[in-house]
Amino acid sequence: MLDAVRELGFKTTDFVMALGHLGTFAAGIGRALLRPPVRVREFVHELYKVGVLSMSIIVVAGLAVGMVLGLQGYSILARFGAAESLGSVVGLSLLRELGPVLTALLVTGRAGSATTAEIGTMVATEQLDGLRMMSVDPVHYVVVPRALGLAVVTPLLSAVFITCGIFGGWLVGVGLMGLDSGRYLSSLQSNTEFVNDVAGSFVKACIFGVIIGILSTWRGWRAEPTSAGVSAATTSTVVSASLSILLGDYMITALWGV
Repeated sequence: MLDAVRELGFKTTDFVMALGHLGTFAAGIGRALLRPPVRVREFVHELYKVGVLSMSIIVVAGLAVGMVLGLQGYSILARFGAAESLGSVVGLSLLRELGPVLTALLVTGRAGSATTAEIGTMVATEQLDGLRMMSVDPVHYVVVPRALGLAVVTPLLSAVFITCGIFGGWLVGVGLMGLDSGRYLSSLQSNTEFVNDVAGSFVKACIFGVIIGILSTWRGWRAEPTSAGVSAATTSTVVSASLSILLGDYMITALWGV
């Protein structure tokens, strides 16, 4: 019993210390953002790596999710004679929950893990120490463009995901089930509010992007300088960021109602 209590105490202490290190690291990113020079070239390069190279999986996943929502939503709504509301069901489901959450999870697995592995490899090969020897702040040069790129790209990819999902639902509802295209779109338009639905979805995606950017860069920054350490940091990024996204989604929904 004493060993179990001691082990629980050690794990709790380590967790609190990790939160402190994470907060200090996030504050360091915030300070580096305010210092010149502006790393425009590195930031644009990260936008390409995170955003453009992730478009294919986002588009395919959005279409697939929208088509599944169209099939399931139509079969359920048809039982109650409300099949004309399929557009609003698909659109609100994507805007309020599925779009931001699934996009954030996909970005975590596709780009967040790659960012952690890249920075962890720099730690293992002592590239960050080389930057310090040349009087270059590695946080400013390496971390900030990657974290900022993830934070900026995530809401944009979420918008693409939602658009593709609505189109996928339209393909199934109109093309396969025979619904009227005007009713599908009018149902979506009449039941969607900008503040609660569109703006809420954008805010969620922005928060998730910040979470992914900070966690992925922090895990790589603190990775052990070995191949096993880089692998463990990459796995930890996917797990911790995914759990943080899901818990953050609940907190935002509970507090804001979106």
